[in-house]
Amino acid sequence: MQRGVTGRFVESTTSGELVRSFVPLPLPPEPAIEINADRQRLLERAMLACGRLDAVTTLLPDPDLFLYSYVRREAVLSSQIEGTQSSLSDLLLFELDEAPGVPFDDVVEVSGYVKALEHGLRRMEEGFPLCNRLISEINSLLLSRGRGSDRNPGEFRTSQNWIMGTRPGRAHFVPPPPDLVQNCMSDLERFMNTPSEAGVLIRSALAHVQFESIHPFLDGNGRVGRLLIAMMLRNEGVLSQPLLYLSLYFKQDRDEYYRLLGAVRSTGDWEAWLDFFLEGVEQTAAGAVDTANRLIALFVKDAERIRGLGRSAGSALRVFEALRHRPVASIDHLARHAGVSFPTASRMIESLERLGIVTESTGRRRNRVYSYKAFIAILSEETMAE
Repeated sequence: MQRGVTGRFVESTTSGELVRSFVPLPLPPEPAIEINADRQRLLERAMLACGRLDAVTTLLPDPDLFLYSYVRREAVLSSQIEGTQSSLSDLLLFELDEAPGVPFDDVVEVSGYVKALEHGLRRMEEGFPLCNRLISEINSLLLSRGRGSDRNPGEFRTSQNWIMGTRPGRAHFVPPPPDLVQNCMSDLERFMNTPSEAGVLIRSALAHVQFESIHPFLDGNGRVGRLLIAMMLRNEGVLSQPLLYLSLYFKQDRDEYYRLLGAVRSTGDWEAWLDFFLEGVEQTAAGAVDTANRLIALFVKDAERIRGLGRSAGSALRVFEALRHRPVASIDHLARHAGVSFPTASRMIESLERLGIVTESTGRRRNRVYSYKAFIAILSEETMAE
């Protein structure tokens, strides 16, 4: 269904140029989104895939273990869309303060995303509502260091921005003028927190587009907009663990993603966007289930190999447990978290290295760092910067 332009244009002067800023109409769309039989099946498959993802996380020995690493995988992917070149291994090394040779600005940016995401999830666990204050806090942490730290982190913009193009008059898209941002975000906040018959998957799909159209901050909008999807699903209990992130899907289908956002604004084709979004939810949830199952199988296989070490197996398994929680770690870290002495941890790491479970990452003779290579390889699939 095509509704025509889903907003109004406001003319203003920016950097000496006359520009037409797009101000989206408040949600929900009118007329309401058409849920035909095919779209209903898409919706049901997406919800079923989310249910399977939620169920498989209960099989993990420690769901927080998967969450720790999966959040970092998402940080790498979401930041790569914005042009960073960091890998998951770069980020894990950086968090140990052991990151020689990694692209520092990039890894700081990815690390800021982890802090922002974890802060948002923690606040929601504490009962804080999904509101503009929380969105601003997330943006503030996201841009607290590195690129973007000079662009008023955590504050709705007070100047005009634009998307794609060297100047506003040649931009691909110009969001609302700054004096209308607060009103637009207030409308969006109400929509995100108003239950409807449409359900949270549809509401999160609509909210993502609206946030992208408002572009309320000077920097970090794309990452915050993608994060909003996971936060809405977690907030409304679709997932008990926030493990559904669409960054990889959007990255792989970037041209179609931007085309559909434009079609919503210019023709009101919310249905085509929703179909794309629901297919992404189903695909992404299924991928996360596969990743979780592969990790479970990996842990079982490697633990069985370690048990074959004989008398030292008990200590080796404790070090292995610590390594599962922190797949890039120093011997000192592993000793502390495994509850063993440094010499014991060192001997156990040598045993794990002989088994091919860990590899040394730095090439140094002192202050070495070890990686659980198979674990990182599974999580790193499709995260290599293009």
